[in-house]
Amino acid sequence: MNRRFATSVGLLFPALLVVLWAVDRSNALAADSPPQRPNIVVIMADDLGYGDVSCYGAHRVRTPNIDRLAREGLRFTSGYCSASTCTPTRFTFLTGTYAFRQKGTGIAPPNATALIRAGTPTVASLLKQAGYTTAVIGKWHLGLGQPPGPDWNGLLKPGPLEIGFDYCFLLPTTNDRVPPVYVENHRVRNLDPNDPLWVGMKRPSPDHPTGLTHRHLLRMDWSHGHHDSIHNGIGRIGFFTGGKSALWRDEDLAEEWVKQSVRWITENRDRPFFLFFASHDIHVPRMPNERFQGATPMGFRGDAIVELDWCVGELLKTLDRLNLTEKTLVVFCSDNGPVLDDGYKDGAVEKLGDHKPAGPFRGGKYTVYEGGTRIPFIVRWPGHVQPGVSDEIVCTVDLAASFASLAGVPIPPGGCRDSFNVLPALLGRPGARGRDHLVQQDNGNRGNFGFRQGNWKLVRLISGRGKNAKRRLELYDLSVDPGESHDLATEHPEIVRRMNDRLQALIDAGHSRGAD
Repeated sequence: MNRRFATSVGLLFPALLVVLWAVDRSNALAADSPPQRPNIVVIMADDLGYGDVSCYGAHRVRTPNIDRLAREGLRFTSGYCSASTCTPTRFTFLTGTYAFRQKGTGIAPPNATALIRAGTPTVASLLKQAGYTTAVIGKWHLGLGQPPGPDWNGLLKPGPLEIGFDYCFLLPTTNDRVPPVYVENHRVRNLDPNDPLWVGMKRPSPDHPTGLTHRHLLRMDWSHGHHDSIHNGIGRIGFFTGGKSALWRDEDLAEEWVKQSVRWITENRDRPFFLFFASHDIHVPRMPNERFQGATPMGFRGDAIVELDWCVGELLKTLDRLNLTEKTLVVFCSDNGPVLDDGYKDGAVEKLGDHKPAGPFRGGKYTVYEGGTRIPFIVRWPGHVQPGVSDEIVCTVDLAASFASLAGVPIPPGGCRDSFNVLPALLGRPGARGRDHLVQQDNGNRGNFGFRQGNWKLVRLISGRGKNAKRRLELYDLSVDPGESHDLATEHPEIVRRMNDRLQALIDAGHSRGAD
């Protein structure tokens, strides 16, 4: 009997070991796999350069809250946006499709109608399909309403709510353009129907004060292009009349984004949420709140960076207070590279000192050089993202496919045409790779592109128009020349030809996935 029992145990023991190994392996895999549906917060700065924050090398301005994200998360040294101006980057981030594929996605004018068509698959709609509640708070600049133009006194529809957002509280255009009002969901907030709002690109009357006719009234003078309507003592692009009860003050914008975000997070803390926090800093006109003015030796541009960092800190404090920190994936990025004089005399050039807004990179906003699209890019998710530094290539265009993978929802056919699932790289998984190539664009559709493939960077520039248009191709090895100072095109014509052919194939294909 004892021998029979021993024999049974002997036969069972190896099987038991297999079961125990399988259970242990299952637990190990579960521990290595991200839990379902973390909250997601994307913080997108405006015109913030690679070298504008201290965790990326800045020393004339300190950004302790952004530095905290970098310390507790993964800081990317090859993190990109897709375009070197705001509207196309925001379009690409939300749709997962390069903006140059759709006409009219350059910098949106004041009366632009919705650039993202209702029903288009977006980051927000994909996450909403997965059960998330979704919001965008801050700068929009992707148009509202339908042709012939937004109905500023009625329903501003379609807009964010038609492409997957449950709630929006917006700066409808951008802070150097009219109208200077908040939009909440489908309406201008606090608008008095007895004082209707009018917005246009022509002077409404001969006596309408402008930055040209009434320059003496300006408390921040313009250097170029910002001299149509005057609001809050600052010239703006475009004209408006009325809507006095709905107007905002520049100094209050950042605080309003934080106030509405904290309220919204608090109200939705018991369900998975996605928040797109779209800061207006560091965009012109730089007029930070009074308590930040003078915070740096770099004038209002430096002070606006400090204000942005405060916003980040308030969001992080909210997550801490609500015990959501370990349940929330935070991405910090910018919509394009830096610019100093962007239309206002605010001291940004004169007070720059030895600060390098683009870090070691060439160019900035409006260019397809690295300084135009290589940005601060940080991912934090305590317990799931191993803190450190990564040199993998990741881009805001990939957040759509990556978040869809994280949430477990499929991308509809024809959606997110240039978005790759780089979630393992974003989470810092060992051996995980980012994307192997990236198309970079400037504001328009004229044909200026940057194309990075590995460490090689092709720059394709178009000068002139029509029959006089000329194309110039440049080639750089970013591994030894990150500042793009030594053009190798004549030394490596075969690489130039191969990369230019692949760039054109990606453009012509209408999508990146499967274009090869």
